[in-house]
Amino acid sequence: MQLTTSSTLRSYSQLALIVIAAGAIYPLLYLRQNFELSILESFDITQTQLRYCSSMLGLIFVITYVPSGWLADRFSSRKLLSLSLLATGLLGIWFSTMPSYDALLVIYGAWGIATGLTFWSAHIKLVAMLARADQQGRFFGILDGGRGLVEALLATVAVAIFAYVLSQSSGTTSLALKQVIYLYVGVLLVVSPLVYWLLDDFEEESEAEETASTRPFIEDLMDVLRRREIWLCALCIVCGYQLFYATYSFSAYLQQNFGLTAVAVGTITVAKLWMRPIGGIAAGFIGDWSNPEKVLSILLVLASISLSMMAFLPTTSATFMMVTLVLLIGLLTYGVRGLYWATLGGCNVPNKIKGLAIGMISMIGYFPEWYLPLISAPLLEQYPGGLGYKIYYLIISACGLFGAYGAYLLSKPNKNDQ
Repeated sequence: MQLTTSSTLRSYSQLALIVIAAGAIYPLLYLRQNFELSILESFDITQTQLRYCSSMLGLIFVITYVPSGWLADRFSSRKLLSLSLLATGLLGIWFSTMPSYDALLVIYGAWGIATGLTFWSAHIKLVAMLARADQQGRFFGILDGGRGLVEALLATVAVAIFAYVLSQSSGTTSLALKQVIYLYVGVLLVVSPLVYWLLDDFEEESEAEETASTRPFIEDLMDVLRRREIWLCALCIVCGYQLFYATYSFSAYLQQNFGLTAVAVGTITVAKLWMRPIGGIAAGFIGDWSNPEKVLSILLVLASISLSMMAFLPTTSATFMMVTLVLLIGLLTYGVRGLYWATLGGCNVPNKIKGLAIGMISMIGYFPEWYLPLISAPLLEQYPGGLGYKIYYLIISACGLFGAYGAYLLSKPNKNDQ
């Protein structure tokens, strides 16, 4: 019993470190979620240019996900995570100088390498190995929900700093935004050494012999590609992630079409971030108690319906109704995020190729990171005044229903495996 308790405490303490790292590394990349129009003003760029930066980030992610899995199978996750945090923070210092558009493309591309190639698969694999088969839902729910909690705490402080600087007589939007960037950079530079010194390398120790005699890369890759569950898992993630990614546009949509100030919009989107720990963790535990794939299917349907409601919400609606819908969409999409990686537990992938499987699923699942900005930018320009956003939300909602069907199929046993 003592050994079991000690092992459980160790697993959760390691999970907490991974959660903090994941919560610290991504907010700077997605600063537009809360400060989109402020970024456009401060950097003197257009909305299309900012979306091209996001598309650059997504393109690098797509390119590096599979190599990221290969790295996670062969190198220390502790060192990979620490290096990623440090590199992201140093790039943030450059970002804080508010450089030219061309420099921004370089920064976003480098961020893609720092957070995609060296961080992504390593941290997902660590969580998958920490959790027992009956804990996959809760561990991934805690990962996404806990990451959301860290992001919400940081965003709350960031919005408070932003509002305070703007309230001063000498406060400008660019000065306020710069203080926000400094906050995120400081956190990254503190967390990096903590991860290096406190995170264990247990997965490398336990698999040292197994990875030393790995098959050729192409054989491992073919093993991954032959698995039906891998493709269904990827379908769930690509559809679920689109639903979540659409919420990044809420900041600009609300400010441009509902007449809200930058501070008011920032407050609403930060409130949405607080739905992440609730939705992610709750969905994870419910999935373990019931069936992760079936719960995921239901959440995808509900999230799709809710996002489509945003498309039909009149701009004259009461603020309470608008805020309630934003929070509901946040709760459901974060529930989806908290569960879709738990489907990996049912894929029965050996640890020696688990990183590669994660990389392959991620390459497909997070492909929207690249193509959605390329779709939304011309759509919003061609259909101004809110119509472009409505079309965008309806397209994403329809895709979410395909993901729900994929999750339903994943909940059914494969006859070929019986």
